[in-house]
Amino acid sequence: MRLAPRAMATHKGQLGHVLVIAGDLNMGGAGLLSAQAALRCGAGMVSLATREQHLSAALSRLPEVMTCPVRSSAELLVPLARASVLVVGPGLGQSSWSKALLSAAAQSALPQIWDADALNLLASGFCHAPQQAILTPHPGEAARLLNCSSAEVQADRNSAARMIAERYNAITVLKGQHTVIASTRGELSCVERGHPAMAGAGFGDVLSGVIGALLAQHLPAYSAACLAVWLHACAGEQLALQGRGIAASDLCQAIRLLLEEHSPCLG
Repeated sequence: MRLAPRAMATHKGQLGHVLVIAGDLNMGGAGLLSAQAALRCGAGMVSLATREQHLSAALSRLPEVMTCPVRSSAELLVPLARASVLVVGPGLGQSSWSKALLSAAAQSALPQIWDADALNLLASGFCHAPQQAILTPHPGEAARLLNCSSAEVQADRNSAARMIAERYNAITVLKGQHTVIASTRGELSCVERGHPAMAGAGFGDVLSGVIGALLAQHLPAYSAACLAVWLHACAGEQLALQGRGIAASDLCQAIRLLLEEHSPCLG
């Protein structure tokens, strides 16, 4: 479960292109967090498809990310054609704009990570999960996906993760204390790391970007999900030594350093 070292002649085109589809009005930060995490975890290229109102903020905060302001699903076709991995859902909302973009993503054959409102729309029956998907629900979203209560999900997290994986034919990352990762082949992993100081907005957006970057660099999907969860949790533990008030964006650099320790660029 390691990224391969890079040859000296490696170029960005060999390291994947993550497209983050995210950020309806008033929720632009979620997509920026996912894109920043993908960038910091080594994806060759990162694009962000979002509302045009978020363009200036994205350019000022993440000049390395190719920002694509989109008003309709038709404007998503060119970014989709360039991408190798999709991260769909952070701050996406459930408006007609949100649904149009999610519908376009759902028809793509690319590997995808679905989070946040992509999961809520999936649970509502609006669309089907794509064939190569990783779903990253928190307990509330998991409950909606299974049409049960959050308490029932939390009472047997292993079974809940397995049931989502089976029902939606997708690798499932059930977030929370001791995050559970379930594959469609019956594999189950539990990462018993993390810290309550990570209980805040945006941490899931960062996780989805990390998974996207690892997928883009050719790590198998289940391994990418497991490694991303471990990196995310351990980085949170390190930062939590400083106490409360960790921001999700603080994780990106900590995860980058942990990933380099785990999988050195030059071996």
